[in-house]
Amino acid sequence: MRRFLRCFLVLNLALHGLAASAQQTNAQDEAFGQEPAPAENAAPAPPLRTRISNAPPSPADMEEPAARPDPGEPAPAAAARKPAGAAARPAERSEFQKFIAENSGQDLPNFGADFFANAPSTFAPIANSPVPSEYPLGPGDELLIRGWGTIDIDYRAKIDRNGLVNIPRIGSIVLGGVRAGHAERVIQGAVAKLYKGVTLNVNFGQLRAITVYVVGQARRPGTYTVSSMSTLVTALFASGGPNAGGSMRRVQVKRAGAVAAELDLYSFIAKGDKSADIKLHDGDVIVIPAAAGHVALVGKVNRPAVYELRGAADTVGALLDLAGGLPVVADPRRAFLERIDAGKSQPRSVERFALNAEGLARALKDGDVLNITSITPDFSNAVVLRGNVDQAIRTPFRAGMRVGDLIPNREYLITRSSILRQNSAVGAGDDAKPSREGSETIAARIGGLIDEINWDYAVVERINRADLSVELIPFNLGSVFSDPSGADNVRLQAGDTVTIFSQQDVLVPMAKRRVFVRVEGEVNVPGVYQMTSGENLHALMARAGGPTASAYLLGTAFYRDQVRREQEANLEKAAARLESRIMSEQSFQMANLGDAPDQSRLKAELQASNDAVARLRRLKPTGRINFGMDPDARSFGALPRLKLENGDRLVVPSRPDFVHVFGAVSAESSPLWRPNTRVADYIKVSGLEPAADAENIFIVRVDGSVISRPGSWLFDGISAVEVMPGDSIVVPERMDRRTGWVRFMQGTREWAQVFANFGLGAAALKVLK
Repeated sequence: MRRFLRCFLVLNLALHGLAASAQQTNAQDEAFGQEPAPAENAAPAPPLRTRISNAPPSPADMEEPAARPDPGEPAPAAAARKPAGAAARPAERSEFQKFIAENSGQDLPNFGADFFANAPSTFAPIANSPVPSEYPLGPGDELLIRGWGTIDIDYRAKIDRNGLVNIPRIGSIVLGGVRAGHAERVIQGAVAKLYKGVTLNVNFGQLRAITVYVVGQARRPGTYTVSSMSTLVTALFASGGPNAGGSMRRVQVKRAGAVAAELDLYSFIAKGDKSADIKLHDGDVIVIPAAAGHVALVGKVNRPAVYELRGAADTVGALLDLAGGLPVVADPRRAFLERIDAGKSQPRSVERFALNAEGLARALKDGDVLNITSITPDFSNAVVLRGNVDQAIRTPFRAGMRVGDLIPNREYLITRSSILRQNSAVGAGDDAKPSREGSETIAARIGGLIDEINWDYAVVERINRADLSVELIPFNLGSVFSDPSGADNVRLQAGDTVTIFSQQDVLVPMAKRRVFVRVEGEVNVPGVYQMTSGENLHALMARAGGPTASAYLLGTAFYRDQVRREQEANLEKAAARLESRIMSEQSFQMANLGDAPDQSRLKAELQASNDAVARLRRLKPTGRINFGMDPDARSFGALPRLKLENGDRLVVPSRPDFVHVFGAVSAESSPLWRPNTRVADYIKVSGLEPAADAENIFIVRVDGSVISRPGSWLFDGISAVEVMPGDSIVVPERMDRRTGWVRFMQGTREWAQVFANFGLGAAALKVLK
């Protein structure tokens, strides 16, 4: 009995504990979100919070979610997948485009085709674009619901097929058909019915996808899964747009068997009109029909291309409006329309018309080619001044205009190059270098600051519009300024061209040219002198005050630019002839030698000859004129009476004290000159090398002349020639160093080889002779 009472008491206490626990739980549920009253004499316990979540919390979840394409999203069924690195296929061309290319040589694109040139080969639903506030929510749309306060909410919900979202402890909320901008307010109202003090933030995750169909003349027809926010234009872009024969002007959206919209892509591409672009619904069919017709626009237009006709009401003006109008260089007076009429024996014809109101209203037909010509860039009221002037100008013509009106004063005839030379004579901002010209060239530029003008001849070119002939009217330019009322001040006409010449453009007689000559060295007053026409070296020496006591007559050097240019031309001709001769001789010898050692020797000789020709081409002629003075002459009156030209240079040196000996000598030296000393005396001092060619020693005189082997080669040779101060004795090396016995033995061996084959002996003997 006692045991039974004890069990009953324990059971009763347990039942009371369960009831108290249930009552406390109910009280907490009724007071969720409110601060519980602290019990007297009891430590405050932390509040119990409720968390509603179906995803692990993370700091990134508190940020705007980056919408991602659903990995389970189907790929476009008929879209061509382009492998990585695949080469782009050439653009497809219609038959009309091929016809235009064959007949005009112009490969014209379809207008608007470049809009779809970078269309992707695959298309993913739009997932990261902002959701418009007027977007109606529907089944499949995902919402990211976050709340904080009395409860914590971090829930990812998706609208089911009934338009509901179910949130634990909140219940079902109707969101189907609710606009995106009102979704947060609807959910906030549902939560507020159960919990107080909760702040909500509603964002959107992956939106629902819809399926549309692209059929007809599409570049990539097929089934496409796109975002529910996609429009007709985005779906067209996904499919690559119309193909070469497809229409861009009548793209239709069919919904439930009826046409829901028709889009003219030309209005969108050319003018940005997107009013006909509609949002797509699940199951919509995009139909791209065939184009009604095409016309080509070529010539001076902003966008030459092949354009599609929308209907029979398309006009020239509407076509030019799509092309962005006409550029300023187009000629509205002349337009040509090439038309095809397949019913005629000669199907093609051409019409000419003006782009006036009547011409712009002309209707276009399939196959037309509209060619807009450019204006003729001819000036109707202009005259031109060119040549040796400050700058070439085109100025308006006025009645009674003369040449003097184009050139008010002589300063208009100073060229820009002349001004540049004048300005470059002085540097700027560098005290250490006051001049940009080097000391070796500044004297040569004296007198060249301005281009000399041909005052005796200028010309007016006049075009006769009647027969398109050209008439030249020459006049004296100097008389235009000296006698403005004279006949040389020619009366001009519209279209005339006046040309002014310099003395270098048309060479004037020597008597009318300027002459600036330099004299340097051993004269009393060296410098640059302006000479008159016909003056010679004697007049120049008189201007310079005559020679000094140290002047050396034989060494006088005279340089002229014209001679230098002729020397350069002759040197190049000589090098070319020598090179041609060496090649022909070496080719002949190579063809007649069979031994490898002989061929190697000839190749080495050919290389040496080519090097010699290269050295010859590297020589720089100086333009020096050799006077051929007598070494015994002592007076400058022996100078030739040579007439001076502009740029001439006379250098009078002092008498040198040395003679130079170099070449194949034991010691190259410059011994002192001694009177009545011969070549043999200096050779004895310097000595000869074993390789020296004593038979070909020559002397380079100080005046530039060369002396070699005078008289007989056995008696009274070069060794007996008297050497003058400044002369150079050159001892060359032998080119063929074989001894006479070696040459004889080699010749005998070669003759033996020739006569060994009797059939070739006679011919070889004739060649050798």
